[in-house]
Amino acid sequence: MNKQAKGVSDRTSDIILVAICAIVLLIVAYPLYYVVIASFSNPYDVYAGKTFLLPSGFTLDGYKAVFADPKIMPGFFNSVKYTVIGTIFSVIMLYITAYPLAQKDLPGRKFLSLFFVFTMYFGGGMIPTYLIVKQTGLIGNMWSLFLPGGVGVGNMIIVRNYFQNSIPHDLVEAAEIDGASKFRTFISVVIPLSMPILAVQAVFAMVAYWNDWFTAMIYLGGKGQPLPLVLRGILIKSAASTEQAGMVEGGFAELNKLKEMIKFSSMIVAALPMLIAYPFVQKYFEKGFMAGAVKG
Repeated sequence: MNKQAKGVSDRTSDIILVAICAIVLLIVAYPLYYVVIASFSNPYDVYAGKTFLLPSGFTLDGYKAVFADPKIMPGFFNSVKYTVIGTIFSVIMLYITAYPLAQKDLPGRKFLSLFFVFTMYFGGGMIPTYLIVKQTGLIGNMWSLFLPGGVGVGNMIIVRNYFQNSIPHDLVEAAEIDGASKFRTFISVVIPLSMPILAVQAVFAMVAYWNDWFTAMIYLGGKGQPLPLVLRGILIKSAASTEQAGMVEGGFAELNKLKEMIKFSSMIVAALPMLIAYPFVQKYFEKGFMAGAVKG
């Protein structure tokens, strides 16, 4: 009788958990789905509430307007370049910073850890950082996007905890006893065993560099604009004005309609590459993040 009651209780708990997960999934996923169907719909139908589940007044005018801009493809390739280089640079910096701090025999380990933590709470701010970048001659150089924030201290702590808790110390010692140098041990043993946390940090860095337009606007100016900055310019240019309205058939109404279509289409164009890339590292994401979050 007790076993039967326990079985019913377990099934009830499972049903409740599945229902909660379904509700959370709906809350998280529906806004993205809504933006997708809105980008293919007539804006007037969107505001009238006719696009709750399916597109209404199917049109590709928003995407045509976005891709008609000659800066869109150079901006896309610039974003790919900055994202790839920035991700590799950030992951390398995290690893060469976190691994030494994970070694208990490192001289001054506590002081160095406190030094990094201090920078999480106290920073010079945007103006001093800009002056440093300017004085080092990096204005207009893509490295100005990477060097000022080369080490994310919060992420570095996660990686350090992963090294301390998830890399078997006996395996590292065995490699050193067999004659491997610390560098060879790091390359041949530590890195292969830390692929989950590497994937997590790569995703964090990819998303950050792909979506970053403010840093590029400050340091790059009009040179080598990434995709988000190009899309921002397209949205600004699409804002209604008297002069533009006179050049568009239908006046302000048609121009405002085009502006709304461009807005939704720009969101999809900006987000789609990251949505495509994420599934390739998704299997490592949860394992790496949770393991790295364990307090050592």
